[in-house]
Amino acid sequence: MANVSDGREALVQEIDRLGARLGSLRSAIGEMVFGQEIVIEQALVTLLAGGHGLLVGVPGLAKTRLVETLGTVLGLEERRVQFTPDLMPADILGSEVLEEGEDGRRGFRFVRGPVFCQLLMADEINRASPRTQSALLQAMQEGEVSIAGQRHPLPRPFHVLATQNPLEQEGTYPLPEAQLDRFLLEINVDYPDRAAERQMLIATTGAGGATARRVLEPGELAQAQGLVRRLPVGESVVDGILDLVRSARPGGEGRADLTRLIAWGPGPRAAQALMLACRARALIDGRFAPSKDDVVALAAPILRHRMALTFAARAEGVTVGHVIERLVEPLR
Repeated sequence: MANVSDGREALVQEIDRLGARLGSLRSAIGEMVFGQEIVIEQALVTLLAGGHGLLVGVPGLAKTRLVETLGTVLGLEERRVQFTPDLMPADILGSEVLEEGEDGRRGFRFVRGPVFCQLLMADEINRASPRTQSALLQAMQEGEVSIAGQRHPLPRPFHVLATQNPLEQEGTYPLPEAQLDRFLLEINVDYPDRAAERQMLIATTGAGGATARRVLEPGELAQAQGLVRRLPVGESVVDGILDLVRSARPGGEGRADLTRLIAWGPGPRAAQALMLACRARALIDGRFAPSKDDVVALAAPILRHRMALTFAARAEGVTVGHVIERLVEPLR
């Protein structure tokens, strides 16, 4: 019994210590990115849960600045790839080149691409062709890439934060459903309010500007990710996650008036993602366990890229966001 008590005490102390560190982390990011508190929180949830994030918004909303700042404050090796229609898979993963040694023998040497880093920014990912987009599938799911039949492990931790322009803009390609499911959260980046935009205007157009500073030391992010998986989750939260995800499927366990609107819905990976994300959000707030409020707050970014509505629903003007709002009502 004493061992159990000691274990809980150690867990509480670790949560308290890391909670304070994560508070400093949010403050450091807020010095660089103005008026996007929810976006910052969801990006941190993504990384603490060990996943990948998709930032969706029009150009000029500081998506790139956010990713660069995250790389600095978290102490991660960060690289950026600008996705364009002519980008090829080898430009991301790397390729084998033929070389001749001093002895005259020829052989192939693998030249690593920019994917070999800890935080990869895939900028405007939906401007590249589906073939190039799919080059990231294995890297995002398995943490390695295969070139010429050889597997090459990626650094740990490895995260992808991709930015995407809304599909209604010209020159974009929709991401395949299989790749969308690899993103833990879809984070909508909206326009800042007037006060935040005023602060941004003053801070970024003067002679001097703020620079990002490292907050976490190497290894602390991995430690926090391990702690996220140790946070206890109550039965009511587990049941709430299952009820929500299963009700978001066509012909599922939800209300018939809602499930008839859904063409395809989230699989078990969505429930896993929601469980981890709720734990990560609780840790960021310094809480010892997630609640149903976390499920409600994270339902939309977890589910909206894992669902599609029927043609009839879209013709009626129904959106995925509207459906999710109604699905989470029983949890409020």
